Amino acid sequence: MFGRASPTRRRGKADGEKPFWISYADLMTAMMVLFLSAMAVTIAAVTRKVTGPEEQRRGEIVEICSSIQQQLAGVGNLNIDCVNNRISFGDAGRFATNNYRLPTEANAALARLVPVVLQVADGPLGKKWMKQVVVEGSTDTVGGYLYNLHLSLQRSEWMLCLLMDPRKNAELQLTPQQLQRVRQLFLAGGVSFNNQRATADESRRVELRLQFYGLNDEHKDLEPLSGSTPTDTCQL
Repeated sequence: MFGRASPTRRRGKADGEKPFWISYADLMTAMMVLFLSAMAVTIAAVTRKVTGPEEQRRGEIVEICSSIQQQLAGVGNLNIDCVNNRISFGDAGRFATNNYRLPTEANAALARLVPVVLQVADGPLGKKWMKQVVVEGSTDTVGGYLYNLHLSLQRSEWMLCLLMDPRKNAELQLTPQQLQRVRQLFLAGGVSFNNQRATADESRRVELRLQFYGLNDEHKDLEPLSGSTPTDTCQL
């Protein structure tokens, strides 16, 4: 009359433990996700702390160079490169073979350039980041390295003669205070033939390199500007 009762399946010990292990695995997964999330947030915060000031520095340096570039836009023989922070003078900044004197066109270019550079250097961002303006004279590959190193230094020195000795550049009229700032800011350097261009004519040149402080660099103390400065005499 009555059908056979189906036997009740007996739960094994392993079946009873499955919910526990599943819950434990979920818990460990959740903890791992939380750990990775916390690490990602920490790394992002540290990265922002490190890159934030450097990005701000780069942006403000671009502002410094762009200010010079905008004020001198359209001036012949002047090229302001704000990618490499360099100033070149085109044909006015090129030398004849074995010669350290620039064409007379360089005088007018410097007369336009220098007051702008000094003005920007003494602005808020300039005082914060601008370290030096390095005058780099270059040569072609004719002759030995030491000969060209000496010649490149003479070319840099001649540029400083045009900046500091009024007898060499009557077109550049600077006040005593401006002359003192030129002495503080401009530095002569020679690179021999280490930085060649496509042709020998293009290689025999002088350029200005804008040099800026790093984040942790100590700013050098500048002497107070005075109303009178000693007269510089070009030695070339």
